[in-house]
Amino acid sequence: MRESARARRARIVVSFGKPPEVVVPVRTSERAIRALLDQHEGWLARQLARTREPQLTLERVTEREGRTRARALVHELVGKEAPLLGVRAGSIAIRDQRTRWGSCSSRGTLSFNWRLVLAPLEVAEYVVVHELCHLREPNHSPRFWQLVAAARPGYRGERRWLAEHGWELQAYVPA
Repeated sequence: MRESARARRARIVVSFGKPPEVVVPVRTSERAIRALLDQHEGWLARQLARTREPQLTLERVTEREGRTRARALVHELVGKEAPLLGVRAGSIAIRDQRTRWGSCSSRGTLSFNWRLVLAPLEVAEYVVVHELCHLREPNHSPRFWQLVAAARPGYRGERRWLAEHGWELQAYVPA
């Protein structure tokens, strides 16, 4: 349990590879905390049942090294894939996103999670292509997925890999 001056309401946080945490506003009563846990008992049990043992052996890197490598990798992949898709990327940012592997802003800024360097190369390539396709189609419509499929015919396997192992990358604590 953690008290937070910024918290406006009590909540339960289940993060990849970490024990559940109850975050409450300062001076929340024990009774209110117990009521929260009772109310969400089933949900919490389901979340905990979904946890698995890590399967990947990840290379030990510092966050700084990971960001440097991710920046180089992403710039190389964008330089290779953007012309093939007929798009031009704006600025590229490398971030420590909690839930996303990449994003594309309405201004064409591409952001990528530095932990992509821990994934197989083809998975990183898929994420880059996915975000580049958003420069042409800014949604997840059938037309968007047709663009992705044309550029990366095996994208479903790469997407499946992220669904299965992405939590392990997100749980990675840098050296």
